[in-house]
Formats: sequence, structure tokens, C-alpha cells
Amino acid sequence: MSEILKVRNIGISAHIDSGKTTLTERILFYTGKIHKIEEVKGKSGVGATMDSMDLEREKGITIQSAATYCTWKDFEVNLIDTPGHVDFTVEVERALRVLDGAVLVLCGVAGVQSQSITVDRQMRRYNVPRLAFINKIDRAGSNPDRVAEQLAEKLHHRPLIMTFAMGLEDRFEGVIDLLKMKAVYFDGDNGENIREEEIPAQYVEEAKQRRHKLVETMADYDDVIAEKFLMEEPVTVEELMPVIRRETINLKITPLYVGSAKKNKGIQTLLDAVGYFLPSPSEIKNEGLDQNNNEEKIELLSDSTKPFVGLAFKLEDGRFGQLTYVRVYQGEIKKGDMITNMSNGKRVKVPRLVRMHADQMHDIEEVGPGQIVALFGIDCASGDTFTDGRVNITMTSMFVAEPVIELAVSPKDKSGQVNFSKALNRFTKEDPTFQVYRDEESGETIIKGMGELHLEIYIERIKREYGCEVNVGRPKVAFREAMTQRADFNYTHRKQTGGSGQFARVGGFIEPLPSDAIENYEFVDDIVGGVIPREFIPACDKGFREVIREGSLIGQPVVGVRVTINDGADHPVDSSEMAFKVASISAFREAYMKAKPIILEPIMKLEVSVPEEFQGVCIGQINQRRGVIVGTTMDAGYVVVESDVPLSEMFGYSTDIRSVTQGKGEFSMEFLRYAPVPKNVQEEMVKVYQAKRAEGRN
Repeated sequence: MSEILKVRNIGISAHIDSGKTTLTERILFYTGKIHKIEEVKGKSGVGATMDSMDLEREKGITIQSAATYCTWKDFEVNLIDTPGHVDFTVEVERALRVLDGAVLVLCGVAGVQSQSITVDRQMRRYNVPRLAFINKIDRAGSNPDRVAEQLAEKLHHRPLIMTFAMGLEDRFEGVIDLLKMKAVYFDGDNGENIREEEIPAQYVEEAKQRRHKLVETMADYDDVIAEKFLMEEPVTVEELMPVIRRETINLKITPLYVGSAKKNKGIQTLLDAVGYFLPSPSEIKNEGLDQNNNEEKIELLSDSTKPFVGLAFKLEDGRFGQLTYVRVYQGEIKKGDMITNMSNGKRVKVPRLVRMHADQMHDIEEVGPGQIVALFGIDCASGDTFTDGRVNITMTSMFVAEPVIELAVSPKDKSGQVNFSKALNRFTKEDPTFQVYRDEESGETIIKGMGELHLEIYIERIKREYGCEVNVGRPKVAFREAMTQRADFNYTHRKQTGGSGQFARVGGFIEPLPSDAIENYEFVDDIVGGVIPREFIPACDKGFREVIREGSLIGQPVVGVRVTINDGADHPVDSSEMAFKVASISAFREAYMKAKPIILEPIMKLEVSVPEEFQGVCIGQINQRRGVIVGTTMDAGYVVVESDVPLSEMFGYSTDIRSVTQGKGEFSMEFLRYAPVPKNVQEEMVKVYQAKRAEGRN
């Protein structure tokens, strides 16, 4: 048990371009995991250790979360570097689902950006305690105090400043540790030699004030500190540390560190904090669902003597077949063990256990609770739970966002069909937000994803990893349909052929679900007196589920539907499951048009940062695209415009914004919500769809 107290499972998450991968590279260097630092967009072309995919190195972004492990002092750290780009949000979700703590990286200049907010929301969803690291302190315009204020205002954290910078921008020399009240310098070519000195005279007063503030904040959480603070007695490091640790784990405070990953300063103080303040696996409450007891929650204990429970949170196609990343929650697993996949009940043998360092593997014989490990040669899907067969427990799955954009794709040569199918099968298994379906009308293969970049990366991977050139159609938005009011139905399905016929009658109503409903469809069975025999009710549900896949307006899925059946009739000879299913489909179609249906479109949250002189043209462009400006903020010669814009209007925006701002404009975009399209747009879309259908029939 003492070993597990020294384990830290942490993730590094942030807005795109805040320096996550650069920070991870430094952590690996200081912990002795690598012996030479590579830059993310380095001249060597090697790229950062954790960006092991060629595409990641070319684009200078992280696409897949990469796992590694290292040792800092006497702490064992399992580390996951996650993507910042919102198109790969599922990578962040799956990492945070299995981590015990996280480092939220913020840019010292840009501060809290739109995706910092997204990542923070994901951390809250899984109750992940975190430290904040303000990076890029050496850049012109950096202002860590302002970033700390944004952390409080925008993300509602209570930041606890633990280190502050000696000199900003190009005068950044080192940091002052407010716990120890020492100045920390990072000497040597790569900042590897740490030197602690007395605080230079010009910073003494500021350090005292900041230390006073730190103690004042912690006095709110501990009576002993509060008493000493009121009596103006000194508070020791030994008194502060356990309280800071406890309240960080309770998500009450966020210890805040500053530094510059690129200039190799401030990383070791952050690593110390990971050991001091983030929880070990045994300090986090992990729960599974007991399948023997009505899915009741059951606590999993970080105890190697208990039955094994692990969660497969990420799949990768490695050189030797499928690699499955598993977080061990309870018990232990050895090479050669038989384990059970709880989703399908299959028992499989563990042929090989490895610990991953980016794309390198280190074989191990066994692993205990709280660890992250990879298994080879095991067929499963992302999110499956494994046990040793002695318990019937599944882990709760992670949150998966709905895809909002789709593309028609096909292999250029018929000979590439096999590889094309292989690639799509693999990617859908690996990434729950990447979906594939076949359009029955056109016979095309459609891929769906979270954004243009998301799908672009997968198309590029099909070409590179499977040698298959791909034809790509125009991107299309994933519209939805919904109804706005209740409508009744009472439909009788009658068909008389030679022999027995078909008969079924269903009555009831359809209505919109409340806007905060989690599911998109709800079936309510209000049948009394056996007017529809029990055995036919599942067939009605099946019919409704099938019909809402394709609405009557533009053939898109209908969302937010509650169907209630409360009447009906059957025939002793002519009724069947099929008859009730067909009756339900027709009943829904009849009622749907009376329920005043509307078309919904994905609205994106857009954040554009442009130099002040381009503010007018930037806002003009957003207005042209049916955007609604939510707010603008000025900062250091730049203006940040936040707006809500329909995704259908955003194709080609990256080229437009660059051309009107001389290449200086940057933007980030993420899915916000579905909203009704304007009436004139709806009428046009319905007209086009009806014409297309009529054409198809002729």
C-alpha cells in the first residue's frame, strides 16, 4: 500500500498552443526519461517525443493522447499528454476519465481561452483535482497575475499562487517559491541544475505580501492556520502543505505555478507540486456498477488482494496488432492471466503486458492497482471493463459528444476497398466520435466527426497508414429535426392478402422532451387493460426508434422525442410483431407533421483573436455568416471576439480570416448547441430535399 501512495496518474491539458507537449518534453528530460530535448516544431524534423505520429510532427499539434511514465524523486508518475484541439476532444475525455489529477496549462499572454474552458469543464465532469501552470512567462505581453484573475473569474477556481516570476518577458530569471520563501534559479544549458538562494532584495517586499495572501487563503480551510494568521504568528511549511494538499484534492483550491517550458524554467517546481499536492490512486474514490445488484454503485479499492477490475480507455493499432490501454482500478493483473470482457462475457488470455513510453514499449510481468498499462492481442472496444471473472462489475463510460460534420468518402481504386474498410473499422473502434454509416439513397459511405480537421486527419491517415487514396465529397453539416408541440396519433394498419392478413392499431401522442433531457428518445407505455398484448409492445418501441432515424422534413434524425402509447387494438389471427412495428412507423409519420417540426443546426462557439485594426472587418465577416457577437475584449493590441455561429456558414473561414488580417488572425471553434434554423432557410432546405426525393423516385 505504501508504494501506491507514491503513484501519480496525471494528464496535461490546455487550449491548443499553450505549450502542453513542450512541457511534457521537459518533464521527460528532467526525470531522465529522455536525454535530449526536441522541439515540437524543431528544425531537426524529429518532433517532440510524445508526438510520435508523422502527422503530429508535420502539423506541430497533438492528435492522439500519448502515455508515458517516469520517476521524479521518489514519486512514480504516469503521464498522459492530451490534444488541445477541440476536434480531438474525446482524447481528453478518455484521459481524464482514468486520471487522478491534472495540470491545466495556461498561456501567460493569452490566459484563459475558449478551449481552456472546455478542458476545465471536462475536468469538473470527472472531479479531477488540478494544478495550474502559467506557461510562456518569457513572451512579450505575459501577465501571470491577470491570468490568475481570469482563472477565478472565467473558470471559478480559487487560485493559490505558489510561485511568482522574477522578471517577466525577456527579463525572466527564475521563480520565487512562496512556501519555502526562497528564490529558485534553473542553471545549465537546459535548466537542469536547480539553485536555491535567498530572495533578492528587490523582490523581498512583494514575496512577503504574496506569502501573506497565501496564508490568508489557507486560513479559510484550517483552524490552526486561521488562529496563527489572526495572531500574526509565522506559519510553517509543514503546517501549510497537508492543508494545501487536502483542499486541492477536495477541488476547493488550485495551486498555481509559473514558468517557461521553452526556456526550461519552473518545471521542476511544478513536478515537486505534482508529488506534494495531487492525489495518489488510493485517495480518489472510484466507483463501478454492480451488475448483480441492479447497477448499484460499488466502491473500488486500490488493493492488490481484491478481484481485478480495469477499464480499457484507449485503443491503438500498433506494429504488433491492437494495443489496449487499461487503467487498473482494483486487484492486479499478470502476464498469462485469464480476464473477462464484461461487455460481451468473453474470457481472454493476457499474452503480453507493457508499459508505454510514447510509441516505445517496456515489457513487464505484472501490475497492481492504480497503474496504467497496455495489453496486446486483446480484442475489445474503447470503454470496455475487464475483470478476473470473480466480480460482475462495469465501470461507468465516458461522455462522448455527438459528431456535427459529415463527408462522403470512397476509395479511388476498387483495389483499395479492403484497406479502406479496414481503416474505417479500426478508426471507429478507436475513436467513439468518429462514426461511419452508409447512405441508403446514394449508396455512399459517410464519415462523421467533430470538425473539418478531425476528418481531414483521418483521411490523411487512411492514405498514409493503409496506402489507400480517397475521393472526398464536400463537407456537410449534421442537421437534426425536432418537433415543437404535442400531436396525437391513432393509426390502424390493415393489409389483406391471401391467407392471414396484417392488423394492428396504435393510439397515443408524441411530444418534445424537455430541453435538459439526457436521452434523445423516450418511450412511455401507458397501455391498460391489455388492448395491445404485452408481447407486441417492444415491437411498437422498435418501430418508433426506427422511424426517428429519418425525419420527414429533410431526412435527418429526429431528436428530443417522447412517444406515449395509451390505446390500440389487435386481432387474434392477423396481429404480429411486424404489424405493430409498421403501424408505429406510420402513426409517427402521420403525427409528426402535425407537431410543427423544425430543423436544428449545430451552432459553434467561435473565438477570434485579431490585431485591433482588423476588428471591424472581423465582426463584419461574422455577421455575414449569421453569427451573433457575444462579447469582445481588448488586450495588448489584440481584440478577442466571441460569437455563436452556425457551423454550416463556417466552411472556408480559416482562409477568409487570414486574408483579411494579413495572416495575423487566429480562431478556435467548438460545438456549443443545436438551435433552430431561420424559417426562410428551413423552407429552402425542405424544398431541395423534396426535389431530390422526387428525382430519386423517377
